[in-house]
Amino acid sequence: MIKQPNNNYEKKRSNALKWGYLFVLGAFILFVIFLGRIMILQNTNVEEFENNYISKNYREATLKAARGNLFASDGSILATTVMRYDIYLDFKSMRDTIYSNNIGALTDSLSKMFDKPRSYFRAKLDAQNKKNNQYYLLAKGLDFDEYDRIREFPIFKKGKNKGGFIVERNFRRELATTQIGAGTIGADNGESKSGLEGAFSRFLTGIDGKRLEQRINSAQWKPIDYWKVKEPIDGQDVYTTLDLRIQDIAHSALENQLIKFDADHGCVVVMETETGKIRAMVNLRRTEPGIYVDAYNYTVKDAQEPGSTFKTVSLLAAMDDGFIDENTKVNIGNGIWTYAGQRITDGHGGGTYDVSDVLAKSSNVGAAKIITQHYADKPEVFIDHLKKWKMFDKMQIELPGIAKPSIQTPQSKRWNKATLASLAYGYSSRFPLLQLVTFYNGIANKGKMVKPLFIDKIMKDGKILYEAKPEVMVKKMASDKAIEMMTSALTKAVEKGTAKSIYTPNLKIAGKTGTARFEYWKKDGPMKYQASFAGFYPADNPKYTCIVVVNQPDTSKGFYGGTVSAPVFKEIAGKTFLKTPLNVEKELLVERKVNLNKMTTPNIKVNVTRDSMPNLVGMIGKNVIPQLENLGYRVDYKGVGKITGQFPAEGAIIGKNQKIYLNLQN
Repeated sequence: MIKQPNNNYEKKRSNALKWGYLFVLGAFILFVIFLGRIMILQNTNVEEFENNYISKNYREATLKAARGNLFASDGSILATTVMRYDIYLDFKSMRDTIYSNNIGALTDSLSKMFDKPRSYFRAKLDAQNKKNNQYYLLAKGLDFDEYDRIREFPIFKKGKNKGGFIVERNFRRELATTQIGAGTIGADNGESKSGLEGAFSRFLTGIDGKRLEQRINSAQWKPIDYWKVKEPIDGQDVYTTLDLRIQDIAHSALENQLIKFDADHGCVVVMETETGKIRAMVNLRRTEPGIYVDAYNYTVKDAQEPGSTFKTVSLLAAMDDGFIDENTKVNIGNGIWTYAGQRITDGHGGGTYDVSDVLAKSSNVGAAKIITQHYADKPEVFIDHLKKWKMFDKMQIELPGIAKPSIQTPQSKRWNKATLASLAYGYSSRFPLLQLVTFYNGIANKGKMVKPLFIDKIMKDGKILYEAKPEVMVKKMASDKAIEMMTSALTKAVEKGTAKSIYTPNLKIAGKTGTARFEYWKKDGPMKYQASFAGFYPADNPKYTCIVVVNQPDTSKGFYGGTVSAPVFKEIAGKTFLKTPLNVEKELLVERKVNLNKMTTPNIKVNVTRDSMPNLVGMIGKNVIPQLENLGYRVDYKGVGKITGQFPAEGAIIGKNQKIYLNLQN
């Protein structure tokens, strides 16, 4: 009787051990099965698992990098990448109670924002909710303000997990100014490149990232925001050489003249003499009467017969070889001369000219007589000058698509004895406009020909990665005497010659008119002309070189370079060279001195008192924005010029981390 308790204890202990062993055995069996399954997956079924599940339900997608900004030389934005927001809804993530309790308020908000009836949104959303759609596109291409507004709507403000609110951010390239059009700024669409965008695409283009996307249905994939395989690296910022003020002046002057003469198209290039930096490049063509747009870059892409502007090239060769000087006389006769069966005529009378008059009066006969007299038996010597001045070479510039020049030579099939005479006054050759302005700039630069530059610098995160320097193409084009003679002759052409209509005592200009007839081989139809003017200013100490071309003006209104193109040059010169401006009110001129203070907008200091937002409307953006940034505020702006709108409004309290949004004129 005494041992009974011990028997009960042993029995319980035995049962506990038995179940313990069974549990350990079961756990061990499960562990072995688990290990075996892992080994099977690792060694025998990985590819099948990837093919049947992972690859069919997940994919790696590109996460686009933002393209860098394109700036003018003064920091004004020319082209920028803006963020646009696409809104998707995941109805499977929305809780039923949240949807049913808030759908009325949501449709009311959507109706006000998108100006559509509430019933329209209610029908759409109810249908998608019934389908449990996990990736329904609600809105596309919203800007930041619209996105900031919609994300606070009922249901959406609960975010992605509870409110099913999915945001897809996309980049869009936009022009930030109206002064420079698509033809000059260009584009890079992956297949073709043009303009400034194409030229500097290797710097502007960032490095795309990667992210995973999950399959929703047969046609839809939803991004997994928290799982990014590789972050994108945004592109670098490129500062071009374009001066937005000069660009605007050139654009306006050319456009007005094109309208006045009802021309087909026209272009302007303004080049900084010492550096070769292109400060303005305008290309305008008519799309309908009185409407001109910048949609094609004639300056770079077209090679044209230069006409009389080429006389500067041919006569400089003769000056450099010492065949002619300021005492040389040329008998023009009655202004008609036949050479090798070719009839050459002048439009400015006859008589005996000195060399400067050949340029000043744009004598075809004079130029042809000089060049044929000295080079007829040795045209290669004349041609060698053109080769020295890179006139045969396709220009090595950043902009894509530049035309290759074409010049008839003794080796050409079309060469004959009369070809040399044609070359002398601007025919039998074709050049892109940029090549001619580069030649004239070499004369302005005392004989040093520099390469046209379109880039000032490249920056990334506030650091300068590259800064362009002038590049010399020809160290010495001609002797000092020849350059001085040519400068004097070009100055005379403005003071007393074919361009005397633009003469002004306030600003000394040197230049040459050109009037070229094209498609002259066609016997039917009206005659077509191209009027041009190329030169530099101030003539005694050049700062800028400029060329203006107006193509196919209405001949009943005028077609000579001195009438059509030279006035555009004069307006550009007067407005860009502020020390001696031409286009100012009469009351500003006192003894030919100008009050520059009246011509410039003062740099008003921005004061932020007690963190209160000041009134910025009407101020100049490029003056205000740096001040705000120096004060520690973040600034986002669109356009250039004066500020037309601001957020936050005047008087609002602003913190250092708050972003300020500004709208500028253009």
